[in-house]
Amino acid sequence: MKTLMETPPRTIMEVYKSLPEGTLAELIDNVIYMSPSPVTNHQRILLKLSFQFSSHLESGKGEVLIAPFDVYLDETSNAVQPDIVIILNDNPGLLEPNGHFHGVPDLLVEVLSPGNKDHDLVKKKDLYERFGVKEYWIVDPETNQALCYSLSGSKYVKAHEQTAAIHSLLLGLDIIF
Repeated sequence: MKTLMETPPRTIMEVYKSLPEGTLAELIDNVIYMSPSPVTNHQRILLKLSFQFSSHLESGKGEVLIAPFDVYLDETSNAVQPDIVIILNDNPGLLEPNGHFHGVPDLLVEVLSPGNKDHDLVKKKDLYERFGVKEYWIVDPETNQALCYSLSGSKYVKAHEQTAAIHSLLLGLDIIF
């Protein structure tokens, strides 16, 4: 349980860090966005995807983490909670054993929820591209459509689009959901 603050927060990042554990919130360019908990189909797809990623990375190639889990892209104005976070072993970021990830993950997955499609398709895609996330997947549970964006230089290119399946160029992995 958190104790009372001795001084009020001075920055938006301090406000974000003071939110109760498990709060579904993200800080993007100094704006806090909150969302309701995901719906059933979202969670089913998340479970299928995370299981396949975990099976592929079992041999010690990296780490698979699922939301809610904070990823601090920087220490001042951008902290997100992607649905799935992939951090490969050679990633220079800091994965705190009892905390969060500070740095840029290798692969991020967002499963769309009703009412937040533009948030994931535009705002977070632009953010992840700007920070240099190597691969970004967007999965739509309503249509079973999956998009994979891969970083080419400093810009995302659509690397793959398919129904009920996706291919990761980064991991050399095909996933069916």
